[in-house]
Amino acid sequence: MNEIDLRDIFECAPCGYAVLDEAGTVQRVNQTLASWLEQAPDAIKGQRFSGLLSIAGKIYYETHFAPLLRMQGFFHEVALDMARKDRDPLPVLVNAAERSAPDGSHRILITVFNATDRRSYERQLLEARREAVSMSEELQQLNLTLEERVANAVAERLKTEEALRQAQKMEAVGQLTGGVAHDFNNLLTVIIGGLESVTRNLTPDLSVEAMQKIERSVAMATHGAQRAATLTSRLLAFARRQPLDPRPVDTGRLVTGLADLLQRTLGETVEFETVTGAGLWLTHVDCAELENVLVNLAVNARDAMPHGGRLTIETTNASLDEAYVASIPEPVAPGQYVLLSVTDTGSGMDEATARQVFEPFFTTKEAGKGTGLGLSQVYGFVRQSGGHIRVYSELGVGTTVKVYLPRLVGGTLQAEEAATVTASHGGSETILVVEDHDDLRSHSVGILRELGYHVLDAAHGRAALDTLQANNDVALLFTDVVMPEGLNGRQLADEAVRRRPGLKVLFTTGYTRNAIVHNGQLDPGVNLITKPFSYAELATKVRTLLDR
Repeated sequence: MNEIDLRDIFECAPCGYAVLDEAGTVQRVNQTLASWLEQAPDAIKGQRFSGLLSIAGKIYYETHFAPLLRMQGFFHEVALDMARKDRDPLPVLVNAAERSAPDGSHRILITVFNATDRRSYERQLLEARREAVSMSEELQQLNLTLEERVANAVAERLKTEEALRQAQKMEAVGQLTGGVAHDFNNLLTVIIGGLESVTRNLTPDLSVEAMQKIERSVAMATHGAQRAATLTSRLLAFARRQPLDPRPVDTGRLVTGLADLLQRTLGETVEFETVTGAGLWLTHVDCAELENVLVNLAVNARDAMPHGGRLTIETTNASLDEAYVASIPEPVAPGQYVLLSVTDTGSGMDEATARQVFEPFFTTKEAGKGTGLGLSQVYGFVRQSGGHIRVYSELGVGTTVKVYLPRLVGGTLQAEEAATVTASHGGSETILVVEDHDDLRSHSVGILRELGYHVLDAAHGRAALDTLQANNDVALLFTDVVMPEGLNGRQLADEAVRRRPGLKVLFTTGYTRNAIVHNGQLDPGVNLITKPFSYAELATKVRTLLDR
């Protein structure tokens, strides 16, 4: 092999070569090392080898490896960093060996390997080792807490199952009470109507004593029937079967308007305070029913504070997030709500009692002191309005009831309409009464005929259509909603109006289904009188509708 070949091997080797004198000054360097350092070979000649290293490498070389080289004449695979202009240092592995020349001088032969990949692998290996250690520690921690986590998971599952059973029970009771309330409303309409008829038909030839006896008996019976009607209404509220007429409501203004009534309800021994949050959103609910909710909650709070205390009603904006709604058994939409908080400083409840407060007929009061339907009515109204209700209570501290009502976006408050009193006079128009309950149909027909109207009647929808077809002068269809024979009141009304455009329709019901109520709200344009209705209420409603 000639000298040219040897030179090529030296210059183009895959590693760097350098020849140093005894003082460590570079005498010769190959092209590979020069290219790594981004310098010309001639520029490197005359520099000390330690000067080619990074600052840390230079110190390490001078203090450790130069003395080692002088002592033993070599060192192998020393990890150093070589400096590069305007770039990160180059990681390298350096081998050195001292050789003697024939003239007695000494040379140092340096071999340099590029350790960039090796250094990267080492870092990756170190990081992998750290991760393995970390994962091992986490696994050990998981094993230590496994029993506790399993116990917590089982407890959470049992809690969820219990909440689901409670929700299913509430739904089943609601369906049962709704059906019972429907039948009771039909009966109460007949009872109240009969008592009113007795009063209207009292003859003046009776003695004063007999007249007073009859009036007292009628008054007592009417009072009992009205109480039964109130209980039935509460059952329907719990079952979410009452027809609601929602409108945009400012709850802060509503609470302020009820303040005097609530203070009288609470009595002098209870301090009463209202707090309204700034920028309160509107909600879309039945205003009259919301007032009933506040009165019910205030009465319950008063009864929990027999020796006096403090009641605070606070209105503010609130949001229910995904995490919260996922933790409760009943379906509630996440989003923005108007929050009504009613807080008392009364006796409070334990956890078992708080879980049952919304069940119908459940009460902690003495016999005769409560029906157990107040909070059931509140629960039903809130759920029917698309809201959520939660009770927080502690024995000896007090109770907070939080009512969340959905925020109304884009709505505006409507101007309050002045109350008008329509005289309960009759007329001569023809009215078609459709009711499957025989006694109730007879009662309704009797009232309308007494008012002077010409009345036709039918027991179900198909018979009503036949009657309508045979009589062209029918001005008003007065129909029950829930009827047999495969045609409910809404279907009957739609077909009747199709056949007789301009026909006016008045619905009556004691139990709403999806015929005229959707999402808990009365359909737009629907005229409704709820059972049980009185003589005066029916007379006013019919005359108002005919005159409209």
